[in-house]
Amino acid sequence: MTSNLSSSSALDEETARAEIYGLLALLFYQVPSSELLAQLRVAVTDAPVEGSFLEEPWRQLVEASRVSTDDDIAAEFNHLFGGVGKPEVYLYASHYMSGFLNDKPVARLREDLTALGLERDDSMSETEDHFACLCEVMRYLIAGDDVTVSNLTHQREFFAKHIQPWAQEMTEVIAKHPRAKFFGQLAEFTQAFLNIETQGFDLLT
Repeated sequence: MTSNLSSSSALDEETARAEIYGLLALLFYQVPSSELLAQLRVAVTDAPVEGSFLEEPWRQLVEASRVSTDDDIAAEFNHLFGGVGKPEVYLYASHYMSGFLNDKPVARLREDLTALGLERDDSMSETEDHFACLCEVMRYLIAGDDVTVSNLTHQREFFAKHIQPWAQEMTEVIAKHPRAKFFGQLAEFTQAFLNIETQGFDLLT
């Protein structure tokens, strides 16, 4: 019985990890839809993973969604990440890792995606090194059906090469931005989640 409970708990945790990566991908990729924000506003504010350190940042994120209108959040997204010309905050790995967009980090990322049997969908408007796209890859590496691709080894390697070196800096920039209200809370939640991911992968080495 103890073995079955332990196995169930591990599966629940993996499901929660995949769902969090999926949520981050949706919230960072484009202006969040009204449907997504409506779901977030009625979300349970207990920890997504029982006993984790995510409970308080999750509660703050849900609260931020409740005190902001859809238009507020859309305007904030466009001010921070969109607009014409240089955005206030970049969401691309190459910017933080090399100082240039579409630089060597993107080429290395594409090589690794090809090795995993993954490729950019033609409908995507962003390059592969956009944070949302990287989160979607992590979601697949956790929840995909092909265990030769979706496994802890690939998760750890991909996270260490393509997310860990720069994503914390990105979240710090967002959190400190004076216009970042909802997305400031999202950045803090993301930061807490990435810290837990880093610690978890460190235990595997």
